[in-house]
Amino acid sequence: MSDASEVPTVQSLLAGLEERDVRIELLLAGLAERDGLIRDLKAEIDALKAKVATLEGRLKKNSQNSSKPPSTDAFVKPAPKSLRRPSGKSPGKQAGEPGMRLEPVKTADVVLVHEPGRCGNCGLALSDAPLAGERSRQVFDVPPITVEVIEHRVRTRRCSCGHLTDASFPPEATASTCYGPRIQGLGAYLMDRHHLPVARTAELLADAFGAPVSTGWLASLQLRAAKLLGPFLDAVRERVHRAPVAHFDETGARIDGHLAWVHVACTPELTVLHLAPGRGRESIEAGGILGHGFNGVAVHDGLPAYRRFPVQHGLCNAHHVRELTGIAEAGGQEWAERMAGLLVEMLVAVNEAKAAGKMSLNKRTLRGYRRRYRRIIHDGIEGNPLPPPTGKRGRPAMGPVRSLLKRLETNQDDVLRFATDFRVPWDNNEAERGVRMVKLQQKVSGCWRSPQGAQAFLAMRSYIGTARKQGKNALDAFDDLFAGDPWLPATP
Repeated sequence: MSDASEVPTVQSLLAGLEERDVRIELLLAGLAERDGLIRDLKAEIDALKAKVATLEGRLKKNSQNSSKPPSTDAFVKPAPKSLRRPSGKSPGKQAGEPGMRLEPVKTADVVLVHEPGRCGNCGLALSDAPLAGERSRQVFDVPPITVEVIEHRVRTRRCSCGHLTDASFPPEATASTCYGPRIQGLGAYLMDRHHLPVARTAELLADAFGAPVSTGWLASLQLRAAKLLGPFLDAVRERVHRAPVAHFDETGARIDGHLAWVHVACTPELTVLHLAPGRGRESIEAGGILGHGFNGVAVHDGLPAYRRFPVQHGLCNAHHVRELTGIAEAGGQEWAERMAGLLVEMLVAVNEAKAAGKMSLNKRTLRGYRRRYRRIIHDGIEGNPLPPPTGKRGRPAMGPVRSLLKRLETNQDDVLRFATDFRVPWDNNEAERGVRMVKLQQKVSGCWRSPQGAQAFLAMRSYIGTARKQGKNALDAFDDLFAGDPWLPATP
């Protein structure tokens, strides 16, 4: 027989085993909970790292490495950068280049003779002394300017038949007293070309020319001019519509406290601006060019709305280089630096080919550029994998780096359009210059109080921008406008 004392020992062992199993289960549950917490913390850390990287990238962005305007640089101004390569030449005038100076004229308008009064040695009078020599200096200056008042008198003659016939006043004589087209043109020139506020323009006209015009009269000039510019705007719009290459851009404008958009369509010879409520397809079509049978190449900065028009596109590589520079500086992305260098290298090659009178790049050279382009894109994608699924509905955000890579990969032909079609420029600076003055106007003179005032300003900027591009004196163009005969661009 077994000892009775052994029974409690077996029971105690079984109880110990059960207690051990419970502890093991508790430990396993704790480990599973810990693993889940680690996963959650790791995901949160990854999200925070991505957020920190995004915020650091934003802090490092400025007007030199992104599309941010210089006004947002605040007190930390980035060092200036240039896409130009060192030429090896010293700054300033180069040896052998013609200099510029104020050349004397053969016949002066006024000659003033200055005689010495007395001898500088003995003090005798020199009025009857013989002439021993003469030197001259010419001073170029503006004579005092005053307003010239021209009185027009129309007479009435009685014919032998007894009928009375009146002469007609000239078009500029619209009232018993009024300002003529030249002073109207000067006022518009100061406000629309040089962006002087209305009150300061009135002050300048009064101080410099003795013309005490009112601010209300000056403010009415633009609305009056806009009515006269209908034929001009139609002619410019029609010519841009037929251009083989046209540039497009848009910028925001404050009108009566609300955001509106100014759109520009231009070529190196023409500029036409229009106002729209947004920057979508309908707003672009309101300009009367895209969406109205335009068959040329549309150069722009990549706004998706332009893609809705079935034309060839050329993308602005100045925007691409700024974005690539920002990515390279913020994240140490070596591929971005290589891509920016390749785009600039291709620009230099295209410019050299144009200077040599060539119409295209060598096909072998172009194939080499395309291979390098695709290889850089591949390296960028390899180094920037897509973010993992978050479990939320919809596609996870790709971030600025992958978004740029996708744009460069998908639109390769449009990015490199400048290298395959020499009519297409490397950047969209032509359009950016067209809308830059809108920002300057708002900075100097503030926003507009009504859409009518903004539209009148844009009509005037279209007029003066086109005139300046074609070598027309801006002040003469305004004089012609207010004389009732607006200048029109020459037919190509």
